[in-house]
Amino acid sequence: MPKFIQLQEHDNVVVALTALKAEETLQINGETLTLQETIPQGHKIAIKAIEKNEDVIKYGYPIGHAITTIKQGSRVHTDNMCTNLSGIENYHYQPKLTNSKRFEQEERFFNGYQRKNGDVGIRNELWIVPTVGCVNGVAEHMLKQFIKEVEDIAPFDQVLVLSHQYGCSQLGDDHENTRQILSDVVHHPNAGGVLVLGLGCENNIVEDFRQGLGEYDQERVQFLVTQFVGDEVAAGVRKLKQIHKAASQDHREPISLSKLKIGLKCGGSDGLSGITANPLVGEFSDYLVAQGGTTVLTEVPEMFGAETILMERAENAHVFNKTVAMINDFKAYFIKNDQPVYENPSPGNKDGGITTLEDKSLGCTQKAGTSTVRDVLKYGERLKTTGLNLLSAPGNDLVASSALAASGCHIVLFTTGRGTPFGTFVPTIKISSNSQIYQKKPHWIDFDAGKLLSYQKEEVLDQFIDYIVAIANGAKAKNEQNDYRELAIFKTGVTL
Repeated sequence: MPKFIQLQEHDNVVVALTALKAEETLQINGETLTLQETIPQGHKIAIKAIEKNEDVIKYGYPIGHAITTIKQGSRVHTDNMCTNLSGIENYHYQPKLTNSKRFEQEERFFNGYQRKNGDVGIRNELWIVPTVGCVNGVAEHMLKQFIKEVEDIAPFDQVLVLSHQYGCSQLGDDHENTRQILSDVVHHPNAGGVLVLGLGCENNIVEDFRQGLGEYDQERVQFLVTQFVGDEVAAGVRKLKQIHKAASQDHREPISLSKLKIGLKCGGSDGLSGITANPLVGEFSDYLVAQGGTTVLTEVPEMFGAETILMERAENAHVFNKTVAMINDFKAYFIKNDQPVYENPSPGNKDGGITTLEDKSLGCTQKAGTSTVRDVLKYGERLKTTGLNLLSAPGNDLVASSALAASGCHIVLFTTGRGTPFGTFVPTIKISSNSQIYQKKPHWIDFDAGKLLSYQKEEVLDQFIDYIVAIANGAKAKNEQNDYRELAIFKTGVTL
């Protein structure tokens, strides 16, 4: 395995692919470089002297500037460089569409569930969706009693309560966000049936919620307000049994890979995330788009500093303007709350070798590959356009992953260099940027992208595609095996 990588020809830093010792020598561009200090894996090394205020170049782009002169062979990190970012910017549409034909369209299928409205699911689950957090405990009791009484939940794969803490004492956008996300959940094709469970006095009124759903399968979606009945558990179990009966003939059948919708997310990133895991996911995104499928990139604050790359790939001026609005609206949200737009990366990111938000963003956005951006979704919007989409949501792992699932994604691909166990309410596949965390946490991590440092990219990509198809066919992701499921909703305002 090589000791370092220079990502672009004109970069003035390289990245250590393994821990390196002080006074160790490297051969870079035909010259001998002597390390001035110990360099941890994933951290940057100056391959020339970088003067004070000079830009640090990585991925071919500035990731900040030196705040003091950085000697050749020294580590480049938070003690000697900082971000170039400030506030809201003006942008101009300068399209650079790739029209890449790297991937052939294949006749490839997965075995999924065809829904009555034309949607398809990769899971057949029965969900209890509370309209308010007050009934989370009742829902759990109801679920246990239902399982006890039916003995066999088939054809459902799983019965879940998608608990959350909201649905009351919320105003404005927060109230609408809760209602919209829960509505998206009810419509999700991985659910073969849903019981919407309310209390009766919350401001997320069940009847208003029902009317706001639009068209839905009345055999598969039932409603219960616990204050309106005597024994709410018995009443709920009866409704769950009705849904169970309606689903009795559900079965998997071959469905084109073009129907897959995949969310793209990262968390606990390190200095190798933008070299292994994120580019692998980007290759998969381009592959799936070539098959006619759909991918979605989110976590807007982790686009800051790399947003112009996405803007250049906007399909047209309309999509470009929606991208600009998404970026600047999120920056305005930071400024409104008296927070700097560059308050990132996290302590764990920095420990792993990421120094500035630009450094993080240029690695993060590689999950979107090189495809054309075809649409931009607001928070809570559901997918309506195939191909690569952008989604407005924060960087928070649980909130962003829930937003991806709510938009209609069947699976969330989650790259990580530090590791994380959580999962949202759809399969949440963890892809490690380094092999060490994969070996340390095999019960968390689904796929090791660290082997890209030793194996051919095409070989690893083929293995990864096969793995995603296996998950779509019903193989359980690690978060499903561990029964880690979370629903997190974005909150911005006042709680009564």
